[in-house]
Amino acid sequence: MKHPLGFVALASLVLVLSGTSSATVQTAQSEGAQQFADFGDFHLRNGAIIHGFRLGYRTLGKLNAEKSNAVLWPTWLGGKSEDLLQFVGPEKVVDTSRYFVILVDAIGNGVSSSPSNSKSQPLLKFPEFTIRDMVESEHRLATDVFHLSRLRAVMGLSMGGMQTFEWGVAYPDFMDLLIPMAGSPQSTSFDKLLWTSQIDAMELDPAWNHGHPTEPMDRSLGLVEEIGSMNLTSPAYRVAQTKPEEFNALLTEIRNSAKGNGGAACDRIRQRQAIIALDIPGELGMTLEQAEGKVRSKLLVIVSPEDHMVTPEPAISFAAAARAPIVKLDSPCGHLALSCISVGPTVARFLADPGSVASQTLLNTKNH
Repeated sequence: MKHPLGFVALASLVLVLSGTSSATVQTAQSEGAQQFADFGDFHLRNGAIIHGFRLGYRTLGKLNAEKSNAVLWPTWLGGKSEDLLQFVGPEKVVDTSRYFVILVDAIGNGVSSSPSNSKSQPLLKFPEFTIRDMVESEHRLATDVFHLSRLRAVMGLSMGGMQTFEWGVAYPDFMDLLIPMAGSPQSTSFDKLLWTSQIDAMELDPAWNHGHPTEPMDRSLGLVEEIGSMNLTSPAYRVAQTKPEEFNALLTEIRNSAKGNGGAACDRIRQRQAIIALDIPGELGMTLEQAEGKVRSKLLVIVSPEDHMVTPEPAISFAAAARAPIVKLDSPCGHLALSCISVGPTVARFLADPGSVASQTLLNTKNH
């Protein structure tokens, strides 16, 4: 089985897994269609403002009369809400016959307001934002647009998992359940080194021109994908999947997946800066274990011990402090373990009955 390369590879994962408002919804709500909420000036926690802020989202399923069945699922790094559609529907990870699902395009993904699509703040004039800012925008969507006072769950993969942890401490009484998958409450030094090296690669491109690119940046974006591919899976996985004589073909595939312009580069930089800054304990001025005490939702943490892209130890420590079930994916697939091991049934069971899920290790069951 071949995986697309780079962080957007998560798009290929198959988990067997009315009133007035301050926001303006621009498109009619239809099953799974791209929609936008306009929030005007959106104030970031660092004091900066995103002007003309738009948040992209999609909805599937129906909100029940009690408004108790909503599940919010934000996107991963570079991911789009369209990428999440494959996980949602009858008999999928989140069953739309039971739940009202809100898929959200995280700030900076090229759909919601981003460096690549902002007219008044293009490229690096677009202010730096954080994972917490993503959560604040999602909370406004839930409250101002859908008039929700509570969610059944927040869940997400990778950067979506980071947002899930942030939801837990920012709005501890707003959801029943939290399901971060391959995410983290805190970026480690290794994580920061990874994301910083990718940003450096883009900014060293001859076409970068101090954030005003003069031509396509295929050269540096190819290098970004090479760095990402090194960390997306484990060394053992790469060695087993690619023979030495097949390396040149692999390298071509990686580089060909990396076409993009300066806008795409700036989107990547700003989202990576948000991940580098992720530090929930630091935000709260307490230890990781103490930060867990802020969480009142029931928590299910899913990690891969072989994850070289999002270091799993902070998530494991957070779950241990919460005495929450931890699902460890024993697979050389690393950050892509969620595509190699079936976790969909576990997630679906937790959504329906949190007490039925205990800590466990799931083994590779597919031939990759």
